[in-house]
Amino acid sequence: MFRRPRTPPPTAPVTEARKPTPTAAGEAPDATRVLSDLLARPTLEGILEGALSQGSALLGGDWRGYAILRRGQDRVAGVYGYPKALIGTPLSGPWAPMKPRVLSDGARELYEANPPELHATLDTCGMNDVRLSVVAPLNDRGRALGALILDRTSSEGISPTAQEAVTKWAGAVAPLIGVLEGREEWKAAARQITSSVVEAVESQEFDALGHAQAVAETSLKLGRAVGLVGRDLDELWFAATMHDLGKIHGETGHPQVGANFLHGVAHLTEAQKAIRHHHERWDGQGEPDRLSGEDIPLYARILAVANAYVRLGDLDRVRAQAGKGLDPRLVAALEKLPQ
Repeated sequence: MFRRPRTPPPTAPVTEARKPTPTAAGEAPDATRVLSDLLARPTLEGILEGALSQGSALLGGDWRGYAILRRGQDRVAGVYGYPKALIGTPLSGPWAPMKPRVLSDGARELYEANPPELHATLDTCGMNDVRLSVVAPLNDRGRALGALILDRTSSEGISPTAQEAVTKWAGAVAPLIGVLEGREEWKAAARQITSSVVEAVESQEFDALGHAQAVAETSLKLGRAVGLVGRDLDELWFAATMHDLGKIHGETGHPQVGANFLHGVAHLTEAQKAIRHHHERWDGQGEPDRLSGEDIPLYARILAVANAYVRLGDLDRVRAQAGKGLDPRLVAALEKLPQ
């Protein structure tokens, strides 16, 4: 229905981690298979979930767990066997010393380290049923990234060999997590810098302040509605946020000027096209290249609809442009979004 600029690579289902091949407690897993399992979901959350899954297998199975990352405040960044709603929750706990530990007194330390208002969340996740926990620190070249915490409702102990295997596994996977975490930090920094530059330009014209953010929010909603995910949404965000940046040199020709800011940025080539062509019209009467219909890049069509909606502030006025200035199917998708 909607022609995309490229076909994203297939990804593994995101609802459940790939189950590792059963491994006897403490037995060294096959490295090739484990790497394949981990990279099946090459995101920070996916890698952490895979790391927890493999950690459970090393302990003999029947374990669930969560991963903590230290980002100023310790937060849950991945889960295995626990509800995904736990992700993002700030927690303190027995991993604080960043040393391998086996806790035979259940989740006592976890509950004691957190305020009472979090106890209901922990109860809902079933952590009050935990009888045994294993803490495996995630250390990368002296940097404490966080920890894998594996829980079991049975109080049966584990062997020193199994604990050592999980500790070594956490140490082996930590560098990969460090790379992914660094990428997330740089992505966040790039977005913050971009937003700050755009706000500085918008501040020169009071009525424009906040326009880019509003267009970006609407563009992302539309993008998700037509099936964009991951990196596609990242590019769409940059396109929408920067679409009027060219106005720093005046209104005339600002789409081309704005597109030039991304010249040579290989990872944002589709965003560059979107900025250049967001003033094209569905009927071919736009600029700069008088493209029409689906010859206009998808991101540019999404941006045009979002831009019109934010500027006009009325669905009826946007609907009047369907099939003329705007992609009629994207306008229909906009109408279905929660207002």
